[in-house]
Order: sequence, then structure tokens, then C-alpha cells
Amino acid sequence: MSNKITKAIISLSNKSKISLILSSLKKYKISIISSGGTSKEIKKLGYKCTNISEYIKTDEILDGRVKTLHPKLYAGILNKRDNKNHKKELKRNNYDSIDLVIVNFYPFEETLKNTNNHNKLIENIDIGGPTLVRAAAKNYKYTTILTSPHQYKEFILDLEKNKGSTSLELRKKLSQEAFNLTAYYDSVISEYLNDNNNDHFPQKKTIYGNLVEVLRYGENPHQQSAIYSKNNNLDISQLSGKKLSYNNYNDIYAALNISRTLPKNKGTVIVKHANPCGVSINNSKIESYKEALACDPISAFGGIVSCNFKVNKKIALELNKIFLEIIIGFGFDKDSLKILKKRKNLRLIDSSKLGEQNLKNVTSHFDSLLLQSADNKILTKNNFKVVSKIKPTKKILDELLFAFNVCRNVKSNAIVLTRNKSTVGIGSGQPSRLDSCKIAIEKMKRFHKISENDIIIGASDAFFPFVDGIETLVQNGVSAIIQPSGSIRDKEIIKFADKLGIILVFSKTRHFKH
Repeated sequence: MSNKITKAIISLSNKSKISLILSSLKKYKISIISSGGTSKEIKKLGYKCTNISEYIKTDEILDGRVKTLHPKLYAGILNKRDNKNHKKELKRNNYDSIDLVIVNFYPFEETLKNTNNHNKLIENIDIGGPTLVRAAAKNYKYTTILTSPHQYKEFILDLEKNKGSTSLELRKKLSQEAFNLTAYYDSVISEYLNDNNNDHFPQKKTIYGNLVEVLRYGENPHQQSAIYSKNNNLDISQLSGKKLSYNNYNDIYAALNISRTLPKNKGTVIVKHANPCGVSINNSKIESYKEALACDPISAFGGIVSCNFKVNKKIALELNKIFLEIIIGFGFDKDSLKILKKRKNLRLIDSSKLGEQNLKNVTSHFDSLLLQSADNKILTKNNFKVVSKIKPTKKILDELLFAFNVCRNVKSNAIVLTRNKSTVGIGSGQPSRLDSCKIAIEKMKRFHKISENDIIIGASDAFFPFVDGIETLVQNGVSAIIQPSGSIRDKEIIKFADKLGIILVFSKTRHFKH
């Protein structure tokens, strides 16, 4: 069912591209009602319009807070054109139908990016705009609603095709988009107010996002998938290579979570299936990569490398020696791009503009949402306590903190073995902590030559409930262990560590990762 348009109301905060639509409205003799600023822009472009204040015979009041909230407008938008009683009421009140509403909102989200001034933000909460949009969207059977310049072209084509009318199919689609927009707009505001009131888990929770892209599929080909962002795009940018998949994004963020905890401009992380298989900090960037790769070169094959520094020609040549799915760099120089772009399928990701980590993690199961704050606590020495008789040197304590930091980013149960701030063995995702110990040890023995003079550090993401895990690590060369406290057997564990003559450090925080 097409619907002839005779009258439109236009009220825009963002007036860009309005000229695209005005000529079409004039062609089909559609009269325009408009608010102050938009009215001036329309007249400036050479088109006629009636100011809303003149149309409703009421001036804007309260510094513009009230200007479109009037029954003449909403009756015009919301009446059912085929309802006899509605027609009579319009005629009795001398109201006309309004068939087209073109509105966008005060830029609350943009203002939020540029200021934390609460009063200014409150004044940028639009009331009239969303109300007009919701009214038109509800009555889509008769009324057309446009909320974004990207809809103008489709609207104009439909208007041309239907000779001054719009199709029900288009109006229904625009209605859906309108309600998505009002829900999004209100969600941004509610999220701000929740944060402003330090209410992290309100009674009603809405999560918002902008579609970045629909992905090829989810974890498996039979699953559908898409990625959304709270911004209009991601903070990471793809410079080269084929389209990213759900698993690719999952691995990228797993790698970046670790990279961003490493010292600035230092460190390499290699990830496979969202688990690190090599991490190293070294003043030499190329040695950092080589040491991360040496931890488990077989698992690294087909994995993701995240460099917490700018990738140069020398590193690019080294990276090019093995098959990798993705390389993340804190920027790339021209020579490195020239080398790496030769592999057409290799994805290159620039993370140099990545902002702070998200403050909340969200997981969905069935019709429920699990929310939690991110485990992005900055680890300092104050978070740890040396509980063994043998005390660590500053160098060993730094090594223990490095190992524990890596460990908290490994799927539980997690065990990480390190030497000279490079991982040499990682055991992840096992139901038994002892099994994770055995896997980490097996990896270490398989890929590394360990001498009696080497200081091997062991880190656990949670406490050892029994002495068997510590005993297994020590029997295989570990001389210092870091783990969270909290077990009823903590005293027994300390006593056992002293008996073995090793360093034992307790963390005040546990770091499970599921």
C-alpha cells in the first residue's frame, strides 16, 4: 500500500545532505514544516517552509526545550487515514495529516566524547526529536520516518517510483530502523547516567552497539555472526589481507589484552585459539619475537602475533618465515608493509589507536546475560606477599610478576613457566591444575634446553589446593612460584615450599579466565 505525501516536518541537528531531499519534496509539491535552525537552512538553500511555531501558533519556550510537543503535530502524524473518527477529529480541530517526518537528534553521544560536563550533557538529551520519531514509526502504515542521511537516496528512489508516495515495505523498514535508533540513543544516555551514579548493575540493563560488519560465519560455518562497536568503527584497523572471521576477532582481542599489559613499546605475544603460546619482553624487538616463538613454535604455526611496538623491515622479514594468520603491530613502517602485503591472505592489524580496555565483559547464554568488570587490574608489588623463608631478588620478583601477568590471560586452569621474561611452557584450560603443570613442563622440555643455572619461574592463576602441583614443578627445575592465596592449606603449602628450599610468593587476587 503506497501512501501519498502532502506534508512533511523536518527538524535536524545534523543538517548535512538535506539539500539531497529538498528538490524531491518540491517536485511532488510536499509542503514543509520546520524548526528554527533547520528552517533557516532550508530557506538559505532556496526552498519554502513554515516555521513550527507559526504552524502550531505557539512559540518555542524554556530556551527551546519545548518546541515540537504539540497535539497539532502529533495528531497529524498519528492519525489513521482510513479511520472515520480520526478524520472527524482532525477536521474539528483544523489539523492536517503529516505524512513525512525527517528528524535526527541532539548529538548526545558526540558531546559525551568531548566533555564530562554533566549540565552540558543533560542539555544535549533530545526530547522532542525521539518523540516525533517514535510517533511516526508507530504509525508507519501511513507515515514515513527518516532518521539518517544514509536513508535519503532509498527514500528518493521510492518516492520517484511511486510518484510522490512511499511503499508500505519501505515505511515498515524505516520504522524498524527508527525504533533501533531511539533504543540506541536512550541506551547511550542510560549508560552514561549509570556510570555517573556508579550503578554498574542497574535493575534494567540495555547494551548498545553499531554494526561494524556481518562476518562470514561464527565459530563454525553453520553459525551466524557479526561484530558491533560502541563507536561507529573499531579502534583497530585492518591494513591488508582477507576478511576477518569471528575466531580471528576473538584471537585478536585475546592477544591485545596481553600486549597492553606489557611495558610500553616492548614485548611480543603469540596466540592460538585465544590462548597465548608464547610471550616475551626484551629490549631487542626481534629477540622478543624470537623468544616468544621459541616457547612453542609448533602451536605458533597459523597463529596470531601481536607486537607491542611498531613493526619494521627487520621484524617483517623474520615474521615472513612462518605461516601466520594475523600480525598485529603498534603501527607498521613502509618497508614492513611492502614485505608483508605480498601475502594476500595475511591480515595486518594496526592497533596504534586502540583506546583503554573495556570496563565490562559480556557473555550471553540462552536468554541471559552475564556481565562483569574486566580483569584489567594493574599488577604492582603491593599486590603480592613473599611468604617463603627464601626471599627473591628484585630481578626474580620482576620475573614472578611477568609470569603471573601472562598467567592471568591463559584459560583456567593455567600454569605458566618463564625464564628471563620469556615463557618456556604454558599449560592451559585443564580441569586439573596438576594436568596443566604436566603440560607446561612437557612443552618446556620439548622446546628448550634447561641448564642447572637457569632460574625457572612458575605461575598459577589460582592457589594450589595440594602440594602435588608444586612438587611436580620443583622436580622439573622450577625454583620460584607465584600463586594466589586463599586455600585452607596455605600454611601447608608454605611449609612445603620452605622444605623444598624454593621461593613462594602469594598474590592477593585470583585470576581465573573461563
